Amino acid sequence: METRTPNRLPFHRLAVFPVLLAQCVVFLLAALALWQWRGAVSGYSGLLGGLIAWLPNLYFAHKAFRFTGARAAQAIVRSFYAGEAGKLILTAVLFALTFAGVKPLAPLAVFGVFVLTQLVSWFAPLLMKTRLSRP
Repeated sequence: METRTPNRLPFHRLAVFPVLLAQCVVFLLAALALWQWRGAVSGYSGLLGGLIAWLPNLYFAHKAFRFTGARAAQAIVRSFYAGEAGKLILTAVLFALTFAGVKPLAPLAVFGVFVLTQLVSWFAPLLMKTRLSRP
């Protein structure tokens, strides 16, 4: 019997790539706005909060959406579970590293930009012209 390898998509061709790009733009603009409005500490705190949300989402997108096709169904399910577990662990580790290692820090800016970046992933599919669920 022949063993087939599942099809893998390049990262920039993933259906979730526009959402990740929108998240990146939003957290960078939010960090820049905080930097101008509240000062340097709030600016880099907001940047860290955006990165805490964005990097785990990037990891999840890489793990979960890299396979296509009906023959890759088991690989897709495995990669979704692995991606979600890794995303949760990476988020916790990044929060712990940020609060333990960065002084001074503006916690409200960290959590505010973190939540804002997460909201982009929830609402971006509604605002984008292309449908992410179907070609």
